[in-house]
Amino acid sequence: MTSQTIRRTPLYDSMLKAGGRMVDFHGWELPVQFSGILQEHRAVRSDCGIFDVSHMGQVFITGADAHALVQKLNANDIKTVPGKGVYSHVLNEHGGLVDDVIPFCLSNERFLVVVNSATTDKDFAWFKKHSAGMNASVENASDRYGMIALQGPKAPQLMAELWPDAVKLPRFWITETKIHGEGGFICRTGYTGEDGCEIIAPPSAIVKVWDELLSRGKKYGIAPCGLGSRDTLRLEAGYLLYGSDVDDDHTTLEANYGWVLKPNKGEFIGKEAVLKQKKEGIRRKLTGIVLEQGGVPRPGCAVWRGGEKIGELCSATFSPVLGRGIGVGYLVPPDLKEGEPLSVEIHSRKIPARTAKVPFYANKV
Repeated sequence: MTSQTIRRTPLYDSMLKAGGRMVDFHGWELPVQFSGILQEHRAVRSDCGIFDVSHMGQVFITGADAHALVQKLNANDIKTVPGKGVYSHVLNEHGGLVDDVIPFCLSNERFLVVVNSATTDKDFAWFKKHSAGMNASVENASDRYGMIALQGPKAPQLMAELWPDAVKLPRFWITETKIHGEGGFICRTGYTGEDGCEIIAPPSAIVKVWDELLSRGKKYGIAPCGLGSRDTLRLEAGYLLYGSDVDDDHTTLEANYGWVLKPNKGEFIGKEAVLKQKKEGIRRKLTGIVLEQGGVPRPGCAVWRGGEKIGELCSATFSPVLGRGIGVGYLVPPDLKEGEPLSVEIHSRKIPARTAKVPFYANKV
């Protein structure tokens, strides 16, 4: 990656000032950690943490056919209830995932779709392609916004100080508001398994939000957090990472996210493929694994049942909450029972493990 092609978020200087150790993440220069992955992880689980997620994309779909297009693109049912959002999968014709996204209804003819950073351009092209012939405009507004995630059990207390109306939002709802005098959004979602929100605002405003949250959040134990703790937190909570756990060649059913599919809502891209797969049965399934002994599993580690290799880990790490290694991988057969003994190969050693229920950690959010 050259200095000419790597991208920086509006909060780049703020990350350096906070002591962020920067790395290349899908072409973005982002902090992998500040005080340390374990410390940041624990801060989010017990107090609150703040993340720069400005690399995420924002795509607006507007017009008389906006809802029809959003429904066509998404496997989940997107309601025309202003403020309401939902986690969803955008499928290709074979049922594989183009991306996993969160569409929000801003009005009957205006939707905001939050997409993954590595797939923003791909998603925008996909949305545009399938808008042909429809009265719907698709706009990639990602460069106009920065985005901050505030997460943790004490996050609502901090939210209440700054945005008292936003703290009243139900989970997966959004409000459009002024943020330091500029138009922005606050949505009540998260990628950690804890309570909190995301603030989406223009670059100048998002820098002020970061500084304000760090200053006001001191009494709540706030910690700036990087990609490292974001990954351990999301894996404990059972959230998918696009490009690692799901992609164009893996389906919603194989990822064990069948609840996302709403076939009764009407037609959507990939519907026939996933219904056919549901009828015939899946041959592999994304399955949780917990090590029984010490060791830190990594993506690509082989998973064994007896002397037979049955898959590889897609995501894997050390879980600070469980105090042991965890991971997920597509295993064959797909109907392994919870607690079934397996082994994970780490540095040519087979470490005893067992299948486990996902999420590994579940809060009440």
